[in-house]
Amino acid sequence: MFATQSSYDRGVSTFDPSGRLFQVEYAEEAVKQGSAAVGVVGGSHAVLVTLKKAQSPLAAHQRKVFAIDKHAAVAISGLTSDARVLCKYMRNECLNHRFVYGAPHEVNRLPPRVADKAQ
Repeated sequence: MFATQSSYDRGVSTFDPSGRLFQVEYAEEAVKQGSAAVGVVGGSHAVLVTLKKAQSPLAAHQRKVFAIDKHAAVAISGLTSDARVLCKYMRNECLNHRFVYGAPHEVNRLPPRVADKAQ
């Protein structure tokens, strides 16, 4: 019995007979479908800018900037559904920190926590 392409795209380290990694190819395709996001930090302010584009003429554009807390926001450039999950996680982290310590969560401590969750 010969395995089809779908049986080779389930694992990150599973090669097909020709030596291809489908998970890597899927990730590369997702990157191509993303849009640009740029952040600029000044002395007292920060600006987040994203490219507003629709995937097709019939589809509406999707929001790419999300508020995390009163003092933090995120701009995304990849898949919106994945980013929404991580934004929800960051909002919960900020809410829990504010509830427990009575102070806003430090922004520089959020990325390592998100990285730990995403892995």
